[in-house]
Amino acid sequence: MIKELLNKRKFDIYSDRLGPDCPFTHWRLYFKKTMQLLCKQKFKHFPDSAEFRAGAYAIACSKIYLGENVIIRPNTMIFADPREGDAGSVIIENNVMLGSGVHIYVGNHRFDLANKNIIDQGHSPAQTVVLKEGCWLGANVVVLPGVTIGKNSVVGAGSIVTKSVPDRVIVAGNPAKVIKNLL
Repeated sequence: MIKELLNKRKFDIYSDRLGPDCPFTHWRLYFKKTMQLLCKQKFKHFPDSAEFRAGAYAIACSKIYLGENVIIRPNTMIFADPREGDAGSVIIENNVMLGSGVHIYVGNHRFDLANKNIIDQGHSPAQTVVLKEGCWLGANVVVLPGVTIGKNSVVGAGSIVTKSVPDRVIVAGNPAKVIKNLL
């Protein structure tokens, strides 16, 4: 058991992820100073004004860029692609607001090979997700691979964003559709 605990501690410290399933680093997210030190080590970019709160998950932190004044709230899950290369990054620009429980995905399971079970088909190529400056994603929004949310746009709570969103609009629904222009 001691060896298992030591291996888990080593994994939590050196892996490219954060979340409640990494208890040896997760406790640091409860305290601002230790949260900032940890996140500056793990993320591609993490400014002093950003926060990553306890209860949130990030996979492939080294491919996640957080801008100024971005707060990642509890139950949010950000899944960048752990494979090498630039594809599959998550870029969250300055002053982006995220509600709790937002999920961001850069890849998906393949399901196009009729002669194989889906579980055996692997993953589709990863596509970068970009949240442009000043946009706002309500609680429990899901953003799918390759999507860009436009500058100062709003995504209604519970929406599933399957296609890119232009600047200064409100989108909502499943799939999310433009319901109002903010011009």
